[in-house]
Amino acid sequence: MPTFTALTTLPGKAAADALGEAMENLKPEPTGVGVFEIEDGSGLWEVGGYFTEAPDTAGLALLAAMHGAKDFTVSELPDVDWVAKVRRELTPVEAGPFFVHGSHDADRVPEGAVALLIEAAMAFGTGHHGTTLGCLRALDRLAQRGFAGRNVADIGCGTAVLAMAAARIWPGRVIAADIDPVAVDVARANLAANGLEGRVECVEAAGFDHPDLEARGPFDLVFANILKGPLLALAPDMARQVAPGGHAILSGILNPQADEIVAAYADHGFIVDGREEVTEWTTVLLQKSR
Repeated sequence: MPTFTALTTLPGKAAADALGEAMENLKPEPTGVGVFEIEDGSGLWEVGGYFTEAPDTAGLALLAAMHGAKDFTVSELPDVDWVAKVRRELTPVEAGPFFVHGSHDADRVPEGAVALLIEAAMAFGTGHHGTTLGCLRALDRLAQRGFAGRNVADIGCGTAVLAMAAARIWPGRVIAADIDPVAVDVARANLAANGLEGRVECVEAAGFDHPDLEARGPFDLVFANILKGPLLALAPDMARQVAPGGHAILSGILNPQADEIVAAYADHGFIVDGREEVTEWTTVLLQKSR
C-alpha cells in the first residue's frame, strides 16, 4: 500500500498546532498528523501528515495560505519494509565497553564486551545517533572513575539502551520512563531480549511524573537524552530528583544549545563534570553540587 507524506514549516507553536488540527479534516483523511519543533534555534515548527491515498493538494495549499505556512511538499514513499532494511544496514556500535548490536550481529560480540541487543524499531536509541553514543561514553567515564549507580533513572528512555547499560555494569535499581507508549512497549521488549526484565522497571510518564519515579527518588544518576525544550523544562524536577553529589547525563542538545542548557542547570545547583561533542550533538555530564 503506498504511503504519502505532506510536510510544511511555519513559525510558532500555536500556529503549528492549529494547522495540524485543521489537517485532520482533510479528505482523504490523513492516517496521522505530527507537529514538531525544529531544534535549530529558528523558531520554526514542522507539520506533517501521512496518507494512504494521494492527499488533496488544493486543500493543502489552502490550509498553508490560511495558516501562514510554506507550501506543502508532498511525496510518495516507496513500499519498503523499513525496519528490515535498517536491521540489514545498521552495524554494531562500540562505546567504551558497550557493544550495541542487532540480533543479526550477535556472533560479532567481542569477548568481555558489555553486549546490548537492540533491534531496529519505532523508538529512538540504537546507539548510532550521536546523542546515544555520547551518553554511553559519559556513562563509561563515570564508571572508570569508580562511580557506581545504586539508583538510576532513564527519562525519555526510547529503546531503554541507557537504562540497560547501567543495569549491566551496576547491581543497583534502574527505572526507565518514556512519554510515548510505543517506546515503552519497545523498551520492555528489549529488556526481555536482554534478560533484564527483573532489573529494570519501565513506565509510561512525562518526565518524573509517575508514582514509581517519585517513590524511588532521589537518584544517584539520571539520564535525559531528549531535546533542548524538554530539558529546560525538566531542570527544576531534575534538581529535586538528583541526590546531592549525584549526576545527570543530558543529551539531545545541538552544539550551539549546550551553553544555555549548562547555564539553566547551574541555576539549579549543577556543575559541569564533563562535556563531549559527537558530530552536531553535545552530551553534558553534570554533578549536583547542593
